[in-house]
Amino acid sequence: MDRVWGWIFKITGSVTLLILFGIFIFLVVNGFGVIGNIPIGEFFFDTSWNPDAYTFPRWGALPLVAGTFFVGIVAFFAAVPLGIAIAIYLSEVAPKGLKEVLKPAIEMIASIPSVALGLLGLIFLSPVIANIFHLSNGLNALTAGLLVAIVALPTIASVSEDALSSVNNCFREASFALGATKWTTIKKIVIPAAQSGIVASIMLGFGRIIGETMIVLMVAGNSLAFPRTFLDSARPLTSTIAIEIKDVVIGSLHWQALFALGFILFSATFLINLVVDIYVRKRSFQ
Repeated sequence: MDRVWGWIFKITGSVTLLILFGIFIFLVVNGFGVIGNIPIGEFFFDTSWNPDAYTFPRWGALPLVAGTFFVGIVAFFAAVPLGIAIAIYLSEVAPKGLKEVLKPAIEMIASIPSVALGLLGLIFLSPVIANIFHLSNGLNALTAGLLVAIVALPTIASVSEDALSSVNNCFREASFALGATKWTTIKKIVIPAAQSGIVASIMLGFGRIIGETMIVLMVAGNSLAFPRTFLDSARPLTSTIAIEIKDVVIGSLHWQALFALGFILFSATFLINLVVDIYVRKRSFQ
């Protein structure tokens, strides 16, 4: 049976790698046509995206990358501290009865449809942001980022809480026996011991942030101008693909450019996860 289960895990891992490689090849094949037809410098560094222009189409992806960056930064710095704080409270502080109520409630946030959060942003959050910063409207990267943070929060909080709860109680008892306070034990013992799980939760949340489409489509503003602050309207890569893919001719240069945008998104997520994984592995051997 050990041998059978070993083969099952090997097959499962191999299928996962094949799916990942298949997605990579699919994006490369469909986006390969931009090479030679669109100058690489224009595609990556031009600040204008207007592929539908009849005379002089512009293929600059930089505003779209910047829109993804601004929304992602807001969501990341809103979701990660709050998610980890919730995980620490549930794992180390909350009474057992309260934890049994709060954790399922937090996990249920993940079941809220993105379109519902988008409507919440349009009706409530957007006017609040507009009033606070004296804007004509609140459809910008800040509003989109705060709502996307809500989407990523359950993943970060739940996985981090599982990692913290899995730390052996012997570590806590040894720390208390040496005279450490509860907070010192959490900070110096429990969190470092659960570091790999916490980082994994952050990466899962980051993937949810980068891949979110409906919320940014509804509340980011969808402006093709280059965003310079978090209060500017933006159109991230995901919403650009969602808006334009349905209106382009299959196999056209515009079609291939949209797949090239998807390849940029895929590559950025993959590289960030790879770097973090290498960092965690190095830390685990120290």
